[in-house]
Amino acid sequence: MADRSVSSWILLLLGVGGIVNGLFMLFTSEPWFTNVAADTGPFNAHLVRDVGAAYVTSGVASVWAARAPQLRAVLAGMAALFLGLHGLIHVEDVLAGTQPPSHLLEDFPGGYLPALLLAAIAFRSRARRN
Repeated sequence: MADRSVSSWILLLLGVGGIVNGLFMLFTSEPWFTNVAADTGPFNAHLVRDVGAAYVTSGVASVWAARAPQLRAVLAGMAALFLGLHGLIHVEDVLAGTQPPSHLLEDFPGGYLPALLLAAIAFRSRARRN
């Protein structure tokens, strides 16, 4: 029987979103950059594709975690690790003054919130196994 918990649905939603975002980054790097990240510096196709690969990987881990509750803690934890570290880079940009403080709020729904949700699911899943 499929796991239909709220955590599974969150993992599935975040995973599919990460995969779609990553695929856009991989295959339409310049338009993605122009529409999403143009204010972060000059366009670097290689860097955008590298980060896109990480988003696809994180997304696959999240979808897998939705389908495999026994592996959820580690898979969601790894996805949260990427997104959390990526989010910390954005925070550092604000602290260094290269981005305005408004970026903290702008990045919250698509950046920090997914990392926090994945971390909470990973922690909760780990706690349930012990």
